[in-house]
Amino acid sequence: MDTTSPTDRIERSIVIKAPRARVWRALADAAEFGSWFGVKLEEEAFVAGRPVRGYITHPGYEHLRFEARVERVEPEQLLSFYWHPYAIDPAADYTQEEPTLVSFTLEDGPENGTRLTVVESGFDKLPPQRRDEAFRMNGAGWDAQVINIARHVAG
Repeated sequence: MDTTSPTDRIERSIVIKAPRARVWRALADAAEFGSWFGVKLEEEAFVAGRPVRGYITHPGYEHLRFEARVERVEPEQLLSFYWHPYAIDPAADYTQEEPTLVSFTLEDGPENGTRLTVVESGFDKLPPQRRDEAFRMNGAGWDAQVINIARHVAG
């Protein structure tokens, strides 16, 4: 029986009109990921067990750091990492919070496309004073990001 609440998990899915290998490259190449996601990751790599860090490139948020710990890298299937969702207060120490898990899963889609599913889970473990806003903001963020990667791949 699933005991998670409806606000513990965000899931978005999109079919991208591109081969799986192309969508995978947009995810797994850190610099390319950063170009559509909005973070400077040119000197980084997604390697299981290692951190990835860079600065946000969205106007007004350039002072914020993107920090994630890569969980799994399964070529052309799965990329996942842990991070602290909606960690936008530069004065706050988020390191004492449980991170959420972000998973990007690729499957064959219709018409030689690729289905990308993004799941972020673990919001129920966040401190109550941050939980609702982090869930709401990241939900809207993933709505935008699945469109961003599809546009990027279509190029």
